[in-house]
This record gives sequence, structure tokens and C-alpha cells, in this order.
Amino acid sequence: MIRKFQVLFILPFMLLAGLWISSCQDRVFEEVTYKANVPVYMTFTDFRKAVKTTEPKALVHPGKIYFYNNYLFINENQQGVHVYDNSNPASPQSIAFVEIPGNIDIAVKGNILFADSYIDLVAIDITNPSQPVEIERIEGIFPNVLPMMDISYPVYGLDTKKGVVVGWEQKDVTEVIERGNSSKGEMLFLDSGGRPQLGSADVSLIGGSQNSGVGGSMARFTIIGQYLYAVHSNTLKVFNINQVPGIAVGSNIQLTRNVETIYPFEGRLFLGTTTGMEVYNLDNPAVPAFISVFEHITACDPVVVSGQYAYVTLRSGNNCNNMTNQLDVVDISSIENPFLVKSYPFYNPHGLGVDGTTLFICDGDAGLKIYDKSDPMEILQHQLAHFEGIHAFDVIPWNGVLMMIGADGLYQYDYTDLTNLRLLSKIDVTTQP
Repeated sequence: MIRKFQVLFILPFMLLAGLWISSCQDRVFEEVTYKANVPVYMTFTDFRKAVKTTEPKALVHPGKIYFYNNYLFINENQQGVHVYDNSNPASPQSIAFVEIPGNIDIAVKGNILFADSYIDLVAIDITNPSQPVEIERIEGIFPNVLPMMDISYPVYGLDTKKGVVVGWEQKDVTEVIERGNSSKGEMLFLDSGGRPQLGSADVSLIGGSQNSGVGGSMARFTIIGQYLYAVHSNTLKVFNINQVPGIAVGSNIQLTRNVETIYPFEGRLFLGTTTGMEVYNLDNPAVPAFISVFEHITACDPVVVSGQYAYVTLRSGNNCNNMTNQLDVVDISSIENPFLVKSYPFYNPHGLGVDGTTLFICDGDAGLKIYDKSDPMEILQHQLAHFEGIHAFDVIPWNGVLMMIGADGLYQYDYTDLTNLRLLSKIDVTTQP
């Protein structure tokens, strides 16, 4: 009986072992080589010591612009901020450069400049504009921020615990994988709401009151009273900046859309998203409340507002995920029910600005176009000026001076006489060797 029991007990394990050996013999592994975006890291320690002021530098890759108290701040894409004394728009003077890794957006209140730095928010004292100094930092408030990449290649080896991703190297990567399985490379794609995704995570690719400044229509930061509002991926973030140091992180409002721009107007926030213009009220400024949305096709869409109309540009290219290039005029007289008045075709419209009856549109490679918008049904028929031969990105109209940033530099125009717009000055981009 003992021997029979031993045989019966051992037999199942022999059968399982045989099946395991057989299954291993059926598995086939192969070597695969492909080109991928491999992350370049900066350690968290080095990253959080990297903000510093240097001597003025030349513009190379200009981004967004911000105007405050006769000072002009120009973002150097992902590198930092140029500071100009713009007391005389005909002769702006470069006075400093602030190195801020991963910077795209800025806003100013009082003597404090607020800037994103990849995943962090930093506060910089500009009491002496020629010697800005970092005084506070909110760490990790903008998660999953990654530098722009060549999206035709997958991402390999991303591990945000290693540090902050500050760049990419295109390298040949070799893996040994089981036949039929996918590699570890992850492709960037857009979901149905236009949100960039990598694997299962949303990612962001890097893009007021009386004593705060003025930003362009492409801004993702705006300041009203004691609050800084920042849009990031599919969230609206609120910060109480009444005391700095001492920034209080407030509401984090989840949105169902990928939000790109923010524009304040008469106690409301107008958010430009990839699928529509959303409106929030600030009855309780600490907790913005949704009012309405104007739906449109998936596209990049900065917004500005004047009177009873919102002006929205839709464009193609990059991650905008559509082939439409147009200006939409939206009636917001009933803020709960905004509706389209008319659409106008454009070449590739980016930022835009308004001042009184004048509408300024940056039409990409087609240049800067200026219109009398008095009649919303006849805007194209009332063009006041067209400046060609420049790639126009965004504008700030202020007190008769138009500040316009383009691919080849900053232009300033005098528009006090709309029949004779004059170029006052230009800060040229310097091409690096």
C-alpha cells in the first residue's frame, strides 16, 4: 500500500513537469532592434538648484510673451526668460536672462514672477528686474511634463524616479522579446479628447488685476486678484499667491478635455481646449465653477473676448489633430448658451488679440493680419493691415503698442493711427551655429 501511494503521489508532479518543459520548448525568443526616444535626465537635486540670473542673452527660440510695468518678458523655449526694459518700445533694452529649465509660461503680480519649470512652479522676486532671485518653489505640481519629442519614434526606458526628463536622444535599442509580444517602447498618441498619452498616462508636452501684467492669448497662466490660475493637461489649478513665500495650493479642477489656453474677462475664465471653449465663473475665486461650453472639432484653439463676443482660432498641425484653419466668432451674450455667429477661413491662425474694435490675428506663415471687427458678419471685408514675410505666433496689444512674437523675433508696432500702422522696433532671433 505504501508503494502504491508513493507512485500515485509522484505521478502528477511528473506530468506537470513534462507539461512545463514542453511549454518552454514551444516558446520562441527573438532579438529586435529599433530606434527610440531615450530620455535624458537631470537629477532632482541639480534641477532644483538650476534657476539663476545671467547676463542678457540673444533670442534663439522665442516662445510666449508677458508685459508688466514697462518690462517685457520673453520666454526662451524650455530654457528661461529674457527680461527687457520696454519703457521705450522703439528701443527695448535687454537687461537680464533668467535660466529656468523647462519654462514655457510666466505671469507677474507685484514684484513676483511665477513660472513653470517642467514639473514645478517657481516664484521669482523681480524687485530688481536685472537681478531676479528664486524665493519659493512648489514641487511636482505639474506631473507628467515631458519635453517635445519626435513622435514618429517610440519612447524607451522612461522612469521619472530617476530625475526630471530634460531631453531625448534618438538611439538604436535592442531587446530580446518573446515572439508575439510587443517591445517595451511606448508610442505617443492622442486620445479622443485630444490629450497626449504615453502608455496609460496623460502627459503634457512642452507649450488680470490692477497690479498684475498682461499675457498673450496662448498663455496657460493668468492672475486675478490674489489667485494664480494655471491650466495643465486636463486640469485647472488654483494657487493663492497672496503671500510669497507662502503660496497655498488650492483647487485642482478636473476637466474632460485637454486644455491649452486661459483668458480672463469680466470675472470669468475662458479656457481654450482641443474640443471646445469652456467658461468658468469666479463668484468664488478659490473654486471656479463651470458655466458652459462652445463645442468645436478637435483643434488647437486660443481664445480672446471682447464685449459680447469671443474670438476663437482653430488650426491644424502638430498635435492639433485636424485640418481646419479658421476664426470662429462666438456670441456669449447669454453666457450659459454661447453660439457660433460666423466662421472665417485663415491660413494657420495662432494667437490673437483685441483692443476696442481692432482684432489682431497671428496667421502663422501668412503673417500678422489686422481687422476692424465692428461688424462680426463682415470681418474679412474690413482688413486694416497685413504684415507678410513673418511667422506670427502671439500678440499683446497695450496702450497703442502691439507686441508680437514670431519665429524670427519680437516686433513692436504703433497702432494709434489704424490707417498708418508703423513698425517701432524688432528684436531679432540669433541663429546658433
